[in-house]
Amino acid sequence: MEMKTTAVNRRATRSLAKTLLSLMFALPVATIGLGAPISANLWAQEVELVDRIVAVVNNEIITLYDLNLAFAPYASNIKALKYPPEKESQTLFQVRQDILERLIDSMLTDQQVKRNRITVSQSEIDKTVENIKESRQFTDEQLRQGLASQGMTMEEYRKEIKEQIMRTKLVNREVKAKIVITKADVKEYFESHREKYAGEKKYYLWNMFVKLSSDSSSSERENARHLIEAILAKLQQGQSFESLVDELKKSSSAVEGTDLGLYRLEELSEQLRQVVKKMKAGEFSSVLEANFGYQILYVQKIEESQAKPLEAVEPEIETLLYNEMVDNKYQEWLEQLRAQSFIKIIN
Repeated sequence: MEMKTTAVNRRATRSLAKTLLSLMFALPVATIGLGAPISANLWAQEVELVDRIVAVVNNEIITLYDLNLAFAPYASNIKALKYPPEKESQTLFQVRQDILERLIDSMLTDQQVKRNRITVSQSEIDKTVENIKESRQFTDEQLRQGLASQGMTMEEYRKEIKEQIMRTKLVNREVKAKIVITKADVKEYFESHREKYAGEKKYYLWNMFVKLSSDSSSSERENARHLIEAILAKLQQGQSFESLVDELKKSSSAVEGTDLGLYRLEELSEQLRQVVKKMKAGEFSSVLEANFGYQILYVQKIEESQAKPLEAVEPEIETLLYNEMVDNKYQEWLEQLRAQSFIKIIN
């Protein structure tokens, strides 16, 4: 019974809103700005009884019900993070505003879909549903059960897919079809990102270390420092790192040694990255203080793969540039669409 009442309320809101909108759009443009006399008091008095309009987008509306429905999953996730009250309130407010802006963009896009008379066939929807089932390895029954758990029927799901396909077709027409990536664009990107396509460098690392507990006394730390410095002295005298590690394994020394293996610089901590990138094969570091104690690093060897030529990475760069331009052009297109539209947010 409650669901029926909500549906009736929403229909009543939209019916009343259409009447108000028809009056509003019959007025000269100058009378429907932010200070339009019809926009606040009349709507607040009449519409609040059934629902509330939160935004007008050309000749359509977004209701409080629409906004709350879209916002609910985000609100639940934010509250689950257990932020302090003030931060939670600020986050909820900001995300709610962002969701409203997204709903406005979606409505503008849908209006353009209708204006351009973009259609989708049942076979296109069928194919998309089958692709989704295949990618997720779902049977038809499993998909229906998954939708049901989210309170959605297959018919509603197909309607959403239809809207998504229509929006994609619109973006293809308005944005993607106008994008051209030239050979010069690809070459310019390659030249300015040489390091990305240079040969990959990996460092084969060893270390020797003394472990300390978090509550170690100053005398324990000093003793550990002396032990690792004695090891450093042996290395400086010419003893090989590998042979010292073997000796330590056979002794009862608190100093331990480990063959760490191959690492790219980005896989190391910032502290180690700054040390290792300056080292050559066969070099060892000074004594390094770490959160677990003290250590000495050793670069046994450096493996470098060959740099990639432009021809080998051209398709990858084209895709990257294309996706970047799609994002930029789509935002530009949306901004132009907003500038050409009547949009009013009602607080």
